[in-house]
Amino acid sequence: MPASIRDTTGGWFPYRFHFQLHYVPRWIGEYLTSLAGLVMLVVILSGVVIHKKIFADFFLLRFGKGQRSWLDTHNVTAVLALPFHLMITYTGLVTLLFTLMPWAITANYETADAFYKARAIPALENEPSGEKAALLPLGALIGSIEHRLGGGRLQFVTISNPGDRSAVIAAWPNRDTLGTFRATSYYSAVTGEQLRSLPKRNASAATQSVMVDLHTGLFAGQMLRWLYFLSGVGGTVMVASGLVLWTVKRRAKLPDPTHPHFGFRLVERLNIGVIVGAPVGIAVYFLANRLLPFDMAQRADWEINSLFIAWGGLFVWTLARPAKRAWVEAFIACAALYALVPLVNALTTERGLIPSLIARDWVFAGFDLVMLVTAAACAFTAWKVATHKPKAAPRRRMRELVEAAA
Repeated sequence: MPASIRDTTGGWFPYRFHFQLHYVPRWIGEYLTSLAGLVMLVVILSGVVIHKKIFADFFLLRFGKGQRSWLDTHNVTAVLALPFHLMITYTGLVTLLFTLMPWAITANYETADAFYKARAIPALENEPSGEKAALLPLGALIGSIEHRLGGGRLQFVTISNPGDRSAVIAAWPNRDTLGTFRATSYYSAVTGEQLRSLPKRNASAATQSVMVDLHTGLFAGQMLRWLYFLSGVGGTVMVASGLVLWTVKRRAKLPDPTHPHFGFRLVERLNIGVIVGAPVGIAVYFLANRLLPFDMAQRADWEINSLFIAWGGLFVWTLARPAKRAWVEAFIACAALYALVPLVNALTTERGLIPSLIARDWVFAGFDLVMLVTAAACAFTAWKVATHKPKAAPRRRMRELVEAAA
């Protein structure tokens, strides 16, 4: 019976979105992310140079101290994963190398497509001979291919013309080794003979391959992938806390902190829209994957649209609310949405959290648990913001405000 598969972009869209954006031509998205990456690299390097107490701040994390605690959190998350931030930024720029520096291509090829076509290894074309022949045992053939490729595992294989003397098995190496040469190799599925030798890579191509692998992390095992993830979360906390600290410091310097000017209010709402709005959109994207009708026209596109509709809707909502209430309400909405993801998953599939834990299916169980942890973190943040009471302004500052009011 043919399997019915929902039309979805799944994890493909977040991956492409992080360097190509959406609703804009691909080249514009890549240029914008490249420029942002360059700025980030300059910020990281200059921050290391000008930050005199970068290592001392790593050991300072004081809780319950108001703005000082936020500053400590910002510093610790920045320093703790500093090597990761530097690596992920630089290697990200390497993956978009020809977007930033296309002159080597334009000097030697008429178009970029001509360059990529010349660099690509063409597939091996083979026609059926019409003569029947038995295939070698697949397990032994795959083992022989992996041995020839240096012992690395194969990601997948395809067999063309099975049962024919001209049957060919095409093998793609897995990315479980840093800098793996991922060229396709071809072998006779009848004799096991290699039909085409792999081309040699020069040093620059090998170096770029290592850089791309470091950025994507596809070579990494489970523990290293978790380290990638947690380092990324630390970077997110670093940026979010920095944005909040910026507005807190600027508010204290305003003539009337209780009635800030339009520019300040706009930046404050943009902070809420970015820090909370983006996670809200992602949660809605996950929910849309499960809740949109199975046979809906352009279903995959509407998964993506739902993300931006939710993101934009939350931003519009925060514009009409006082800042503190907007933070609280946004985090409550975020917590509720992420808590719904495992529940909806359990109601619409056979791979809910409990069955996944029983089956030791750690991929699905881990995803649901991360959703619940994210929901708890958002709920805790909403509670902290709601119960926060700002300290009274110093007497001198209060006197200046009274004089200004008079």
